[in-house]
Amino acid sequence: MSTPQPFLSVRDLKTRFNTPEGTIYAVNGVSFDVAEGETLAVVGESGCGKSVTMMSILRLIPIPPGEITSGQAQFQGRDLLKLSEEQMEHVRGKEIAMVFQDPMTSLNPVLSVGRQLTETLHTHTSLDAGQARARAAELLTWVGIPEAENRLGDFPHQFSGGMRQRVMIAMALACSPGLLIADEPTTALDVTIQAQIIELVKRLKQEVGMAIIWITHDLGVVAGMADRVIVMYAGFIVEQTDVFSLFDGPLHPYTLALMEALPRADRRREHKLKSIRGAPPSLLVEPRHCPFAPRCEFVQERCIRENPPLLELTPGHQAACWVDVRTGGLRS
Repeated sequence: MSTPQPFLSVRDLKTRFNTPEGTIYAVNGVSFDVAEGETLAVVGESGCGKSVTMMSILRLIPIPPGEITSGQAQFQGRDLLKLSEEQMEHVRGKEIAMVFQDPMTSLNPVLSVGRQLTETLHTHTSLDAGQARARAAELLTWVGIPEAENRLGDFPHQFSGGMRQRVMIAMALACSPGLLIADEPTTALDVTIQAQIIELVKRLKQEVGMAIIWITHDLGVVAGMADRVIVMYAGFIVEQTDVFSLFDGPLHPYTLALMEALPRADRRREHKLKSIRGAPPSLLVEPRHCPFAPRCEFVQERCIRENPPLLELTPGHQAACWVDVRTGGLRS
């Protein structure tokens, strides 16, 4: 029996930014797959390359100063990195949609919400004006905005932060895309609204059957909604596995450090949260060794000399580390 092809397959993606200060090595040979209907979480601290990776796949990085220097992004038989801009315009919104972190900067402040929703529908469907307006109201109702028909004429500033994010999700789902990329969509919201948005996305995923890439720095969110997890650091994928294996036994020191910094209800009150010492590396320097080595409590001499590749250490569980974090010694 043949293995089904991934819905999205990214291989050796590298993205650079040429600035007056020098070249920023933002994404350094990233490879991953997304299966149809799967939720993949991409985790890491700010500046690790999560958003740039997804913006590169959708060809949304500014060129110049940005530059995709190598890689493939196969999506349903097409390499997105080789398509023309006109072809990509048909992919964005219709086949792959993206929800950004701050809806206030993503929505046009001088156009009504209804106008922005119907514009998406006019671009990618054959609906007439009346049908598009009815569909827009249906979408707003679907994402939990009350009296949707009456709110189509409202402007973004007339909605709360949580409602604006719901509008963005409605716009993303307008054309029933197969893949939704959510770039930290709940970061700017309070915890109650965050939970509502996450539950909304989980419900919509079940109803639509789409795949999701959820970019976040919150491991608590990951535990509640992801099937698989990618952990990124300094433009590299340092660990990749299913969500249960990640929480049960992380194999990279950075992931382990993130876990130690996460408040957990099953820990004793006297258990202190650990911080990760030091600071992230400068992305202006091309990485020659393990990027986490200066901050790692398991660091060995080899870590300073060589950057470890991402290898499958147990079935379905990949990590880029010379050291076995369970023993503290070098891997054989």
